Amino acid sequence: MNKQQILDEIKRIAAANDGKPPGEKLFHSETGLREHEWRGKYWAKWTDAVREAGYEPNKWVEATQENLLLEKYILLIRELGRLPSNAEMKLRRHQDPSFPSMSPFKRLGKATLQAKAKDYCSTHIDYDDVLSLLDNVSLSKKVALQSLSRESEKDDGFVYLMKSGRFYKIGRSVAVGQRERQLKIQLPNKAETVHSIRTDDPVGIETYWHKRFASKRKNGEWFELDRAEIGAFRRRKFM
Repeated sequence: MNKQQILDEIKRIAAANDGKPPGEKLFHSETGLREHEWRGKYWAKWTDAVREAGYEPNKWVEATQENLLLEKYILLIRELGRLPSNAEMKLRRHQDPSFPSMSPFKRLGKATLQAKAKDYCSTHIDYDDVLSLLDNVSLSKKVALQSLSRESEKDDGFVYLMKSGRFYKIGRSVAVGQRERQLKIQLPNKAETVHSIRTDDPVGIETYWHKRFASKRKNGEWFELDRAEIGAFRRRKFM
């Protein structure tokens, strides 16, 4: 069945149903058309097909279908005492044909599914236990992300561009300000940091800039750079 034939069938079924467009299940039962024959080929969602046929989707039906999906998901969480894995959801579908297939869960995505489940539990009685589980999952994820971020920052360093007189130094440090203070003591001219690049590979990035400006090297890590070269370094925030 091609795209136009599907649209014609939507219109035919709607005409026989007092102008109400068919939902996905009704359309399948009437025509035998399977989901994979249209999804991702002509439309991303069934409601897109309905709209192209000239009808507004039945929002109440959509909401009801989503609520049923969330109910089944929430009850499985309660039974397991934790979030179910995809394998466990597939197994439940095999054991209980009324449990939704994986397709609608995948379309929502894990983050959206969990957020909608939390909203549902918070607005319906008798789901306080599941809401508590979902809150704990959110908190655990937040703590893990914060910890990962802190660990990442610990490993980061800086490659800096520092000016003293008419020369520029390209070096690396775990704390740019500290290195600037050290050099001020050692240098006859005032030293100031022009720019610093955060990096998780200070040695490699420092080597990159040393090689890039090799023709401008004067002594050690000191270079005589022009405005364009300084601008190229300053455009980088992280490498």
